[in-house]
Amino acid sequence: MNRHFKSYAAVLPVILREREGREEVLLHRRANTGYMDGKWDFAGSGHVEEGETASQAACREVLEETGLVARPEAVRFLHLSHRVKEPTYYDLYFEVRDWTGEPAVQEPEKCSAMAWFSTEELPQDMIANRRRTFLLARTGVAYSEIIYHTPDEEETL
Repeated sequence: MNRHFKSYAAVLPVILREREGREEVLLHRRANTGYMDGKWDFAGSGHVEEGETASQAACREVLEETGLVARPEAVRFLHLSHRVKEPTYYDLYFEVRDWTGEPAVQEPEKCSAMAWFSTEELPQDMIANRRRTFLLARTGVAYSEIIYHTPDEEETL
């Protein structure tokens, strides 16, 4: 009998606000995580834990990493990205527009900075697969696949 391979589910909350007539997204700079450290990522990104839904995980991660409070019923599914590599991930992107609080780094051991960026001017040193997927989602594409053939491909999408 064949064994099933293990895959992971991650949530990527896209926390948005309107400021002075432009839309901004909250990003954080990863540090000491072993994955894309030094690059900008969506603030509140993390894994779905056993027994929770993806929208619950998104809200939990937002609170743990930024201090912002969001409710599962208020987040909106944005995109599913299937990243095929070792390990395989299903990345669930959620739009978070309805939240309360003031964002601040809550896990300084994993995050070296947090800042708002215009959705039209994302930083060049943002994780490439996150940037690509965000831009696809903005055009209404709800699903994408990323297949890595070499370990370095993840940084050069």
